[in-house]
Amino acid sequence: MTTIGLVRHGITDWNELGKSQGISDIPLNNLGKLQAIALANRLVLEGEWDVIVTSDLSRAKETGQIIAAKLNLPINIYDKRIREINCGEIEGTTEEERLKRWGSNWWKLDLGMEKFGDVSNRGYEFLTELAITYSDKRVLVVSHGALIGLTLQRLLPEQFQKTQLDNTSLTILTIKQGIWNCSLYNCTKHLDNTFSNV
Repeated sequence: MTTIGLVRHGITDWNELGKSQGISDIPLNNLGKLQAIALANRLVLEGEWDVIVTSDLSRAKETGQIIAAKLNLPINIYDKRIREINCGEIEGTTEEERLKRWGSNWWKLDLGMEKFGDVSNRGYEFLTELAITYSDKRVLVVSHGALIGLTLQRLLPEQFQKTQLDNTSLTILTIKQGIWNCSLYNCTKHLDNTFSNV
Protein backbone atom coordinates (compact mmCIF):
# COMPACT_ATOMS: atom_id res chain seq x y z
CA MET A 1 0.00 0.00 0.00
CA THR A 2 1.27 3.47 -0.92
CA THR A 3 0.26 6.46 1.21
CA ILE A 4 0.15 9.96 -0.25
CA GLY A 5 -0.30 13.01 1.95
CA LEU A 6 -1.61 16.03 0.05
CA VAL A 7 -0.74 19.40 1.57
CA ARG A 8 -1.99 22.76 0.39
CA HIS A 9 0.68 25.46 0.77
CA GLY A 10 0.60 28.04 3.56
CA ILE A 11 -1.22 31.33 3.19
CA THR A 12 0.05 34.25 1.07
CA ASP A 13 -0.76 37.95 0.89
CA TRP A 14 -2.82 37.28 -2.25
CA ASN A 15 -4.82 34.59 -0.41
CA GLU A 16 -5.62 37.11 2.31
CA LEU A 17 -6.63 39.74 -0.27
CA GLY A 18 -8.85 37.26 -2.15
CA LYS A 19 -6.78 37.53 -5.33
CA SER A 20 -6.64 34.69 -7.80
CA GLN A 21 -3.06 33.37 -7.77
CA GLY A 22 -2.91 30.63 -10.37
CA ILE A 23 0.65 30.22 -11.63
CA SER A 24 1.75 33.67 -10.40
CA ASP A 25 4.75 33.01 -8.17
CA ILE A 26 3.60 34.51 -4.86
CA PRO A 27 5.64 33.67 -1.73
CA LEU A 28 4.32 32.71 1.68
CA ASN A 29 3.69 35.58 4.07
CA ASN A 30 4.71 35.40 7.74
CA LEU A 31 1.47 33.72 8.75
CA GLY A 32 1.93 31.16 5.98
CA LYS A 33 5.38 30.31 7.33
CA LEU A 34 3.95 29.88 10.84
CA GLN A 35 1.21 27.61 9.45
CA ALA A 36 3.84 25.48 7.70
CA ILE A 37 5.84 25.20 10.93
CA ALA A 38 2.69 24.10 12.80
CA LEU A 39 2.01 21.42 10.19
CA ALA A 40 5.64 20.29 10.23
CA ASN A 41 5.51 19.90 14.03
CA ARG A 42 2.35 17.82 13.67
CA LEU A 43 3.91 15.59 11.00
CA VAL A 44 6.92 14.90 13.21
CA LEU A 45 4.57 13.50 15.87
CA GLU A 46 2.28 11.50 13.59
CA GLY A 47 4.66 9.06 11.93
CA GLU A 48 7.45 8.88 9.42
CA TRP A 49 7.36 9.99 5.78
CA ASP A 50 9.75 8.70 3.17
CA VAL A 51 9.57 11.21 0.33
CA ILE A 52 8.60 14.88 -0.15
CA VAL A 53 7.65 16.39 -3.50
CA THR A 54 6.39 19.91 -4.15
CA SER A 55 5.12 22.16 -6.88
CA ASP A 56 7.83 24.38 -8.34
CA LEU A 57 5.97 27.56 -7.32
CA SER A 58 7.57 29.34 -4.35
CA ARG A 59 4.60 29.18 -1.97
CA ALA A 60 4.57 25.38 -2.23
CA LYS A 61 8.37 25.10 -2.28
CA GLU A 62 8.69 27.20 0.89
CA THR A 63 6.00 25.14 2.65
CA GLY A 64 7.76 21.94 1.60
CA GLN A 65 11.18 23.21 2.68
CA ILE A 66 9.89 24.08 6.17
CA ILE A 67 8.37 20.60 6.48
CA ALA A 68 11.45 18.89 5.05
CA ALA A 69 13.74 20.64 7.54
CA LYS A 70 11.62 19.44 10.49
CA LEU A 71 11.37 15.89 9.12
CA ASN A 72 15.06 15.84 8.21
CA LEU A 73 14.27 14.78 4.65
CA PRO A 74 15.34 16.15 1.29
CA ILE A 75 12.76 17.35 -1.21
CA ASN A 76 12.96 14.71 -3.93
CA ILE A 77 11.13 16.55 -6.71
CA TYR A 78 10.02 20.09 -7.57
CA ASP A 79 7.49 19.47 -10.31
CA LYS A 80 5.56 21.92 -12.49
CA ARG A 81 2.90 19.28 -13.16
CA ILE A 82 1.46 19.92 -9.69
CA ARG A 83 1.36 23.69 -10.09
CA GLU A 84 -1.88 25.51 -9.46
CA ILE A 85 -4.43 25.93 -12.24
CA ASN A 86 -3.33 28.57 -14.75
CA CYS A 87 -5.90 31.35 -14.26
CA GLY A 88 -5.00 33.32 -17.36
CA GLU A 89 -6.19 36.93 -17.36
CA ILE A 90 -7.88 36.71 -13.94
CA GLU A 91 -4.60 36.19 -12.07
CA GLY A 92 -4.03 39.00 -9.60
CA THR A 93 -7.70 40.04 -9.53
CA THR A 94 -10.33 39.81 -6.82
CA GLU A 95 -13.92 38.76 -7.46
CA GLU A 96 -14.98 42.40 -7.16
CA GLU A 97 -12.45 43.43 -9.81
CA ARG A 98 -13.58 40.62 -12.12
CA LEU A 99 -17.20 41.70 -11.81
CA LYS A 100 -16.24 45.30 -12.68
CA ARG A 101 -14.04 44.33 -15.59
CA TRP A 102 -15.99 41.50 -17.22
CA GLY A 103 -19.44 41.43 -15.61
CA SER A 104 -21.27 38.79 -13.58
CA ASN A 105 -20.75 36.08 -16.20
CA TRP A 106 -16.97 36.57 -16.31
CA TRP A 107 -16.43 32.87 -15.60
CA LYS A 108 -18.15 31.99 -18.89
CA LEU A 109 -15.71 34.09 -20.92
CA ASP A 110 -12.52 32.78 -22.51
CA LEU A 111 -9.96 34.56 -20.36
CA GLY A 112 -7.17 32.06 -20.92
CA MET A 113 -7.96 29.91 -17.89
CA GLU A 114 -6.78 26.30 -17.92
CA LYS A 115 -9.62 23.80 -18.26
CA PHE A 116 -10.58 21.90 -15.09
CA GLY A 117 -10.28 18.59 -16.94
CA ASP A 118 -6.70 19.35 -17.93
CA VAL A 119 -5.82 20.21 -14.32
CA SER A 120 -7.39 17.02 -12.95
CA ASN A 121 -5.68 14.94 -15.65
CA ARG A 122 -2.21 16.19 -14.80
CA GLY A 123 -2.84 15.73 -11.08
CA TYR A 124 -4.18 12.23 -11.64
CA GLU A 125 -1.27 11.24 -13.88
CA PHE A 126 1.24 12.64 -11.41
CA LEU A 127 -0.21 10.79 -8.40
CA THR A 128 -0.54 7.56 -10.38
CA GLU A 129 3.11 7.83 -11.40
CA LEU A 130 4.15 8.57 -7.78
CA ALA A 131 2.26 5.53 -6.52
CA ILE A 132 4.20 3.31 -8.93
CA THR A 133 7.60 4.97 -8.41
CA TYR A 134 7.30 4.96 -4.62
CA SER A 135 5.32 1.77 -4.15
CA ASP A 136 4.74 0.96 -0.44
CA LYS A 137 6.23 4.30 0.64
CA ARG A 138 4.72 7.31 2.41
CA VAL A 139 4.91 10.36 0.14
CA LEU A 140 4.08 13.99 1.02
CA VAL A 141 2.96 16.16 -1.89
CA VAL A 142 2.87 19.94 -1.34
CA SER A 143 0.68 21.60 -3.93
CA HIS A 144 -2.28 23.97 -4.42
CA GLY A 145 -5.99 24.12 -3.62
CA ALA A 146 -7.52 23.76 -7.08
CA LEU A 147 -4.97 21.18 -8.24
CA ILE A 148 -5.59 19.00 -5.18
CA GLY A 149 -9.37 19.48 -5.25
CA LEU A 150 -9.79 18.71 -8.94
CA THR A 151 -7.49 15.69 -8.63
CA LEU A 152 -9.57 14.34 -5.73
CA GLN A 153 -12.71 14.75 -7.85
CA ARG A 154 -11.04 12.73 -10.61
CA LEU A 155 -9.72 10.01 -8.28
CA LEU A 156 -12.82 9.62 -6.09
CA PRO A 157 -15.79 11.22 -7.91
CA GLU A 158 -18.42 9.65 -5.66
CA GLN A 159 -16.77 11.08 -2.55
CA PHE A 160 -15.78 14.49 -3.92
CA GLN A 161 -18.23 16.40 -6.08
CA LYS A 162 -17.00 19.67 -4.54
CA THR A 163 -13.87 20.42 -2.55
CA GLN A 164 -12.66 23.23 -0.32
CA LEU A 165 -9.09 23.07 0.90
CA ASP A 166 -7.65 25.30 3.61
CA ASN A 167 -4.07 26.52 3.73
CA THR A 168 -1.70 23.83 5.10
CA SER A 169 -4.56 21.32 5.22
CA LEU A 170 -3.58 17.64 5.16
CA THR A 171 -5.46 15.08 3.09
CA ILE A 172 -4.40 11.42 3.19
CA LEU A 173 -4.83 9.04 0.26
CA THR A 174 -3.87 5.40 0.00
CA ILE A 175 -3.71 3.17 -3.03
CA LYS A 176 -3.71 -0.61 -2.79
CA GLN A 177 -4.16 -2.94 -5.76
CA GLY A 178 -5.21 0.01 -7.91
CA ILE A 179 -7.95 1.19 -5.53
CA TRP A 180 -7.73 4.73 -4.14
CA ASN A 181 -9.09 5.60 -0.69
CA CYS A 182 -9.21 8.87 1.25
CA SER A 183 -8.92 8.44 5.02
CA LEU A 184 -8.43 12.11 5.97
CA TYR A 185 -9.65 15.25 4.19
CA ASN A 186 -8.74 18.93 4.62
CA CYS A 187 -7.53 18.46 8.21
CA THR A 188 -6.10 21.57 9.90
CA LYS A 189 -6.09 20.45 13.53
CA HIS A 190 -2.46 21.63 13.78
CA LEU A 191 -3.78 25.20 13.49
CA ASP A 192 -6.46 24.87 16.17
CA ASN A 193 -4.36 25.70 19.21
CA THR A 194 -1.78 27.84 17.45
CA PHE A 195 -3.93 30.41 15.71
CA SER A 196 -7.32 31.97 15.93
CA ASN A 197 -9.26 33.16 12.87
CA VAL A 198 -6.89 31.47 10.43
